[in-house]
Amino acid sequence: MSDRTRLRADFIRRSGWGNARETPLAGDASFRRYFRLHGCRGTAVVMDAPPPNEDVRPFVRIGRHLLALGLSPPEILAEDPAHGFLLLEDLGDDTFACVLERGGDEAELYSVATDVLATLHAAPDRGLLPDLGAYAGEALIEAAMLLPEWYLPAATGHEASAEETEAYRAAWQRCLGYLPATADALLLRDYHKDNLVWLPGRPGVRACGLLDFQDAQRGHPSYDLVSLIEDARRDVSPAVHDACFARYVGAAGLDATDFQTGFALMAAQRHARVIGLFVRLWKRDGKPTYLPHLPRVWRLFERALRHEALEPLRHWVDRLLPPPIRGIGAA
Repeated sequence: MSDRTRLRADFIRRSGWGNARETPLAGDASFRRYFRLHGCRGTAVVMDAPPPNEDVRPFVRIGRHLLALGLSPPEILAEDPAHGFLLLEDLGDDTFACVLERGGDEAELYSVATDVLATLHAAPDRGLLPDLGAYAGEALIEAAMLLPEWYLPAATGHEASAEETEAYRAAWQRCLGYLPATADALLLRDYHKDNLVWLPGRPGVRACGLLDFQDAQRGHPSYDLVSLIEDARRDVSPAVHDACFARYVGAAGLDATDFQTGFALMAAQRHARVIGLFVRLWKRDGKPTYLPHLPRVWRLFERALRHEALEPLRHWVDRLLPPPIRGIGAA
């Protein structure tokens, strides 16, 4: 038995689940691992997040904030931040991805998830936002650098030159200058079908369970809506896409034109990052399984680039990554 296993067993015992049976759950792209406990009181989930690679405290803080707003993150039943363990309410296995695969009502699921964002952004942040990092400005540009750093060499056979890289940065700086002023919102950052759980027994926005929000930051309120309705790994129907956009704008009382500009900018940034990320996963990490999604992400990226605020970036992309070399992974 490893030291980590012994520490986890001790945490489980101290949490009152010492006699429970433990089964592993699917992990994520981090060092975190998850285990389901089956005991006389039902089930619970252990998050095993080993320090110093992981820190459970942001998850605890954001989770309690979401609970206070009447949303449905997993309740925290026990915690040991020093050793990186949390005992969490078990929200079950009905992620949106699973429910949709079984023929679930796409419009219903996405509408509730959109309402969660409207509720989250309308609520007072209780001093939370100032302490979070800002996903804005140079942080957005730095994340989007994955496109020239990884996709361009894979598509063209040559590295991006210093001049090309600087022109890309300059294009982004010009584009973000068109971003309408708006109040920052809490961004959960990975708000998509795999991190949302369908809880139909709960009313209203509580029917949408929330997972994987420990990397939350503050930024433009459209970012999580982009993540939801312009999913890199699933085609969302145009009718649902447009309905959710209008639903959020109406609920938030926003100017639709200004919000559309912000949405296009956040969409272009996210899609540029994901295109580069999927190629990095292939080239650096030996994980080609994401390549079949690239044509979809390119379609979404191209749609965002049609917005007038993205004209500087569109010129760079058309010059260095013309349509014939946007098809990696299409075969």
